[in-house]
Amino acid sequence: MNKKSKYNVAVIGVGAVGIEMLRALKRRNFPLGELRVFARTARAIEVDGEKYEVKVISPEGFSGIDIALFAGTEGEKGAAVTYAQDAVKRGAVVIDNGADFRMDPKVPLVVPEVNAKDVDPIRKWFLVKKHRPEGRGLASDSQSHKGIIANPNCSTIQLVVALYPIYKKAGIKRIIVTTLQASSGAGRGAVEQLWNELEEILAASHTTRAIARVPRATSVFQKPVACNLRPEARSLPQQLAFNVFPHIGSFAECEYTNEEWKLVKETHKIMHDDKIKISATTVRVPVRTGHSESVYIETKKPIEPDKVRALLSHAPGVIIIDDPKKNLYPMPLDIEGRDETFVGRVRRDPFVKNGLWLWVVADNLRKGAATNAVQIAECVILNSP
Repeated sequence: MNKKSKYNVAVIGVGAVGIEMLRALKRRNFPLGELRVFARTARAIEVDGEKYEVKVISPEGFSGIDIALFAGTEGEKGAAVTYAQDAVKRGAVVIDNGADFRMDPKVPLVVPEVNAKDVDPIRKWFLVKKHRPEGRGLASDSQSHKGIIANPNCSTIQLVVALYPIYKKAGIKRIIVTTLQASSGAGRGAVEQLWNELEEILAASHTTRAIARVPRATSVFQKPVACNLRPEARSLPQQLAFNVFPHIGSFAECEYTNEEWKLVKETHKIMHDDKIKISATTVRVPVRTGHSESVYIETKKPIEPDKVRALLSHAPGVIIIDDPKKNLYPMPLDIEGRDETFVGRVRRDPFVKNGLWLWVVADNLRKGAATNAVQIAECVILNSP
């Protein structure tokens, strides 16, 4: 079977994730033929000096497209819910960054470093359909899949990338994770809210100092840190500047949020093991980009921290930064704009047999969304993942 040298790609959505998808395609030298960019409204955009014509999305726009990357508005009005099947009917494989299809049993949920083989049924269908037209009979494979591959939640992606090598070596029976999620994970509006709050607080601080004539050195604990943004100017349920809050998504069963349940259910699906006991707490923090996770695991077999570091240092997509005595550990400020998952603070739990702690950080817009989606696309077009 001869592979095509170029593939026609559509990117749907030009928010933060859509823009990063365009960058990832270019950065990773994806073999692009034609690139189409769709959104609800037509306009021209410029990304890193390159101009793109954004066209209004329509079913007909997917004719001739091989890979359709949906950046991810979710729910009844989401682009993937509305247009994914139109794209598949016209021969495209859909890779959806939203949550609408993640738990569908006919839709693989993929992190290439962990479960690239889950792409195989769709990849075989796609390659035969594209490269051997007489093999159209494989379209009947659609009974086992929908032509759609789901991109996991950003926090789930970095969690499983870091833990899967340990899982393969020593097994994992328990995970407790607290996520510290950046404002960009909630979209542009949340980032703007953070900046607006900071500007209001700083403006109030300068005004207070001027009125009270208090020297800067002695007034640091007296400066105001609360702000009063209008409700319509807020994308988040609480003030984010100078604050953190344990509330991402809506509250659901067992008083967990749906974001917390995503971590549980998606990890089970990706790792094909629903016997792992997982508990999660998701926290929004005043960071622009880069999710951090404090992760506790209990392994089935004993494994020492040095062995974990060695294991992860050779794992695909993982970088170890772990020398706390020299103040070296992953931080969002340092990993923004990187595709890898960073791990540090690997240590034994002194009170629990086979208990380990890790600190995991990744760029939520890149590996947590756009880069992972493009990596999935690479799995689709290659003869082997």
